[in-house]
Order: sequence, then C-alpha cells, then structure tokens
Amino acid sequence: MSASLSAAAAGFGTGLSLIVAIGAQNAFVLRQGIRRDAVLAVVGICALSDALLITLGVGGVGAVVVAWPGALTLVGWIGGGFLLCYGVLAARRVLRPAASGLRAEGEVTGSRKRAVLTCLAMTWLNPHVYLDTVFLLGSVAADRGPLRWTFGLGAVLASLCWFAALGLGARLLSRFLARPRAWRVLDGLVATTMIALGLTLVAGA
Repeated sequence: MSASLSAAAAGFGTGLSLIVAIGAQNAFVLRQGIRRDAVLAVVGICALSDALLITLGVGGVGAVVVAWPGALTLVGWIGGGFLLCYGVLAARRVLRPAASGLRAEGEVTGSRKRAVLTCLAMTWLNPHVYLDTVFLLGSVAADRGPLRWTFGLGAVLASLCWFAALGLGARLLSRFLARPRAWRVLDGLVATTMIALGLTLVAGA
C-alpha cells in the first residue's frame, strides 16, 4: 500500500470513528431520512460543514507545526490524550451499553427552511464538532507531515459516506441502529481505533 493510500485510509477510519456516535445530529439526519424530508439539504449541510472544519483543522494545526516544529510534540501529547479519553469512553459504552439505540421519534420538522436551520444549529453550535474535526483530526493529520492533506481528504470522504448512508439509507439503517447491540459493535471499533491512534500520537511525541 502506497503512503498516500495509507494516509487516506487512516483519515477515513479516524474520521468515521469520530463521526459515528449516538448524538443529536445523527438522530436528526436519521429522522429526516426516514421521513424523506429535506434529506439532500441536510446531508449536504452536514458533509460540507465537516469538510470545511476538517480543512481548517488540517490547515490550522499543520501550519502551526510547520511554523514551530516543537509544537508537534505538544500536539502529540494533547491530541493523543484526548483520543485515549475518547477510546476509554467508547470502551465504557461497550461494557455499559445504553438501554436503547438511535431512535427516530420526535417532532416533524415541518419545512425545508426549519430543517436547514435546525441542521446548521446542531452542526455549528455544538462544541464537540470543533473538538473532533478541528483539533483532534488536525492533530492526527499534523503527525502525517506532507501527507496531512491526503489524510484530511480521507476524513472528508468518511463524513460524506456516513451522512449519505444515514440520510439516504435511513429506512434500512433505522432498524439496525435502533438495536443497542449494534452500537456496542460500533463503539468497540471506535474504542480500538481511538486508543491505537492515541498511543501512536503519544509514542511519536
């Protein structure tokens, strides 16, 4: 496997691990998909927002590392620590799963405008989005050096694939994602990926 393909695959896996989680945004996209209500608009907003934030993270953190090489050590320790915490939390969810999976119940959005505004609010007013896309992905990408943009491209692709699958395949995915056992499997994969990446960052710092 070439270095570029390896970096893109790593970006895809890391991005997917951070995006796949039971949360308000995913539940909202799933609801819109099941109701076939402004699906393309919602999927587009989520994917494009992630692409912009990932670009800011890869470019911003990467620029700091280029300007101050010593920052790579600091980024490695801080980013690695966050990733390890994420991994431990995901592992805890595997051992202590939620009583229910991702549900699609809730109020009907009612209009395309309201759906768009709700989606924008859930995306841009959520502090975890900035932590995941800008800092964490930026930190891991910075460790890739010249291939950080390839890594970022993989993460952007992961976001697009996930939201497209969640919105356009909602009627099929809803049964799967409503099962707590399904989320235990996903959380297990997330925990493994996050802990492995966290250890890699800390070891290379």
